[in-house]
Amino acid sequence: MTDLSGETALVTGASRGIGAATARALAAAGAHVVLTARDTKALEAVEEAIFEAGGTATIAPLDLVEGDGIARLAQALSTRWGALDILVHAAAVLPQLTAVRDIDQAGFSKALSANTMATQALLAAFDPLLRKSADGRLVHLTTSVATAPRAFWGAYAASKAAAEVLVDCYAQEVRNISKIRVAIIDPGATRTGMRAKAYPGEDPARNKEPAVVADRVVTLLGEQFASPHRERINQPS
Repeated sequence: MTDLSGETALVTGASRGIGAATARALAAAGAHVVLTARDTKALEAVEEAIFEAGGTATIAPLDLVEGDGIARLAQALSTRWGALDILVHAAAVLPQLTAVRDIDQAGFSKALSANTMATQALLAAFDPLLRKSADGRLVHLTTSVATAPRAFWGAYAASKAAAEVLVDCYAQEVRNISKIRVAIIDPGATRTGMRAKAYPGEDPARNKEPAVVADRVVTLLGEQFASPHRERINQPS
């Protein structure tokens, strides 16, 4: 069992799906988890589940693309905890799946803001706090289409590919001058709301639960993985 007692973790997209499951798993491993997402009520439900299981958490409702919200969150964490041991970036937006020639510019812009620009803003704002940790770790959730583009997935794939490149470059930049380690994780087919939106005709029972991904992320955080680490989480046999 991974023991994260005494560590502080921040999870984006923590209101549902893989983000919520990872937040619960981190808390079960002993970390104090800061939960951020746009949906306050959903965050409160995750926080309550963590409390009922004996863990600790703090909610921080936030839209990652709004103004200086990320910078303000980093300042709040710095004031309260001084350092950040774990950052799990699970938040993402899925734009309409369509041919490249038919991409809606407004939707594409939203995806780029949420998936790409917010990723860079998180790296910039939380780098100082991760550096103050004795073992700072960043886990970035990606998608297979970021490196294996697929027809009609152009808008989402482009936004996630750009984010993945930023995270990989960041990992290389800090590797030899800090203790920060970075993992880029492709969760694979998982039973989430985003997956249901992308594949409305699919039987969700065919896919693994978000808890499977969460458990692997927590296990990885207890390992001395080389940075940047890349991994795809496949369906359990």
